[in-house]
Formats: sequence, structure tokens, C-alpha cells
Amino acid sequence: MKVPTLQAKTAEPSHVGDSFVVEREHLEQLLQALVSRSYELVGPTLRDGAIVYDHLTSTADLPSGWTDEQAGGKYRLQRRQDQALFGYAVGPHSWKKFLFPPQQRLWQAARNGKGLRILPAEEPVTPKYAFFGVRACELSAIAIQDKVYLEGQFVDPGYKARRENLFVVAVNCGQAGGTCFCASMNTGPKATSGFDLALTELLQDGRHCFVVEVGSVRGAEILSAVPHQPASDADRQQAERILDHTARHMGRQLDTLGIKELLYRNYEHPRWDDVTQRCLTCANCTIVCPTCFCTTVEDVTDLTGEHAERWRRWDSCFTVDFSYIHGGSVRATPRSRYRQWMTHKLATWIDQFGVSGCVGCGRCITWCPVGIDITVEAGAIRASDSIKAPPDQSKDSP
Repeated sequence: MKVPTLQAKTAEPSHVGDSFVVEREHLEQLLQALVSRSYELVGPTLRDGAIVYDHLTSTADLPSGWTDEQAGGKYRLQRRQDQALFGYAVGPHSWKKFLFPPQQRLWQAARNGKGLRILPAEEPVTPKYAFFGVRACELSAIAIQDKVYLEGQFVDPGYKARRENLFVVAVNCGQAGGTCFCASMNTGPKATSGFDLALTELLQDGRHCFVVEVGSVRGAEILSAVPHQPASDADRQQAERILDHTARHMGRQLDTLGIKELLYRNYEHPRWDDVTQRCLTCANCTIVCPTCFCTTVEDVTDLTGEHAERWRRWDSCFTVDFSYIHGGSVRATPRSRYRQWMTHKLATWIDQFGVSGCVGCGRCITWCPVGIDITVEAGAIRASDSIKAPPDQSKDSP
């Protein structure tokens, strides 16, 4: 007996901004709709005691029934009481490793007599990624990296090619992590832009489904291949209640009122000496950060000296060599390097790119081995600051 195919159900064609409901059992068809259009699926999965971003083959790879406990210098997985697929915050990985790989060969050359011959670059196949499960703070981080790599006089061609092919399925946060403060940075918990589809997971009274917001024409086209129905007022209200609860239960808070000026006038604050007694300059905070973009360039040769290559690799402002110029390092002490990092994130980044370099994901707090907390450090400086911002001063752009 032939089983009839369940068709997508909508009252009218999907438009950007429309909301629909997809039942849990039909989510697999969303993934397969992307695979059938040659997208390479990347999303959250369990590995090495953490929820990391890796390649997906089906919904069976998602961290069903798992959550994470996060605090300063602490990350632990725990079982949930339900089978939520996205019932966690964020893990150690960010999406930047797919859009801007940790290492990339820039060129290679071979000895040609007394000179060098630049070898033709092998054009890599640009992956056509579909990111599945992108949080609102991470969408803001991707938008910040767009400013770095796509705007201005110099555009990174590799990043541009991967970004243009990208399909984004966002997931609105149903719970805040112990180190999250996206609400303070106006970057979450609800995704408002930068996605093709955005999901809000609902689990109530035995029902497991997703409210899906269409964010682009491509998103509407993909959703048309998945059984769905228009979201009711009750569905949308439940989704809003979840997001409101998440926003009110952030693990951390950061007062951003006049924060740029606050850090500029406290460049010699004694708090920098306090934090340097704890900071290991291990660079964990910059590696896990979804917006950090520091790199270095390395030249390598073979043992014969006949072949040479130049590679670009991720680097960190916490390494001594990063600020090295002839004669020594510009930032030779842990104090100067931590101050550079935090001041860049929360102040000079605003001058440089027009937005804050921090999206409130909390990764730098969780994955710091000694639990240094950027919100605590900023708060300590503010508490002893002699100049108070006027009450009507607006917040700096997140």
C-alpha cells in the first residue's frame, strides 16, 4: 500500500515576516530540503563533552535532551527533563571557523634559478553552507565580521564567497546561559535580522513544535518543501513569553551606558593591575570569541629550500609576538594586553566599526581558566569612576 505524501499546508504563500508552525516530526524534512539543494549542513552536536558546531546528516545528530551549565571557568553538560533540541546556550565553537578558517594558504612559490616563481593558486571549492541553530547573538557577531571582511577598501574574497552562499536557520533562545548577557548588548535573545528562517522551540502539554519566522525569499522557498501551517495567535504568544522569560533571566548584565567614554578615561585604573594578577594570557577568550579577527602571517619552506608557502592563521592580541615590532613588543605585559582586548571590545571597536565588538554570548567568561568576567571588570571600573553619565544619555550601539 502506498503511503500518501504529506503536503505543506498554508493558507497562502509564505512572505518575509510570516510565521508558521512546523511539528517536531517534520523538522527532518527541513534539513533534507537543504541537503537536496546541495547545502552542507552545519549545526550543534555532542562531542568531547561539549555541544559544538560540526557537520550534520540528520536531526539525530542534534543534542536532543541536553543542556549546559555555565559559569566563570566552568562548562558542564546535563540531561534535561524533556527532549528539547535547542535547550542549551552556546558552546566553545563559533561560526567564524567556517566563514573564516583558522588557517589558509595565501600563496606558494618555487625556486626558479636565482629567483622565485609564484605557483598558480589552486582555487578551492567554496562550500555552500547551511548553518542550523544560529543564536541571535551569533547573528550579530556574523554581521560584525561582515564589516571587517566585506566593507571598506579591502574585501576578503574567501569570506565573501562563503558568505554569499550561506543559508541561515536561526534559533531563538528558550533559556539563558549562566554567562549570557545578550539582553544588555541588544543582540538577543530574539533574532531580528540576518536569517533565512528563525525557529522558536515550543514544548508544552505533550506538544513539541517550532514557530518558524520567514526571513527571506530563499527561506520561504525552503519552507514550502516542509509540512507546515500558519501560526496561531496562541503559538506566537507562547513564543513571545518564552523569549521574554529568557531576556529577564540572563546569567550576567553589563551596563553599557557611556561605556566607551568610561574606559577611555580609566586607562590607568588600578583594576587593570588586579586582573593581571589572574590573567594567564592563554588567549582562550579571543579564540572562543565570535567576533575576534586577529591573524598572523607565516612563511614556511621545505628542507631543500626549493618550495615556500605563506599561510594566514588565527592569532590573538594576548600573545607577546602579536604586537612585536623592531625592538620589542608594544604590549609586553599581561596588564597591557588585557586592557587592549577589553578596551577594544567595548570602546575602540565602536570608533572603528560603529558597533560594539561584544555581543554578550558569555564565551570569554565560561572558557577563561580562571573565570575572569568582562562584566565584573567593567562594573568594578564603573563603580569607582568619578564621572557619572547623564541620566538621559542613550546606550552605545551594541
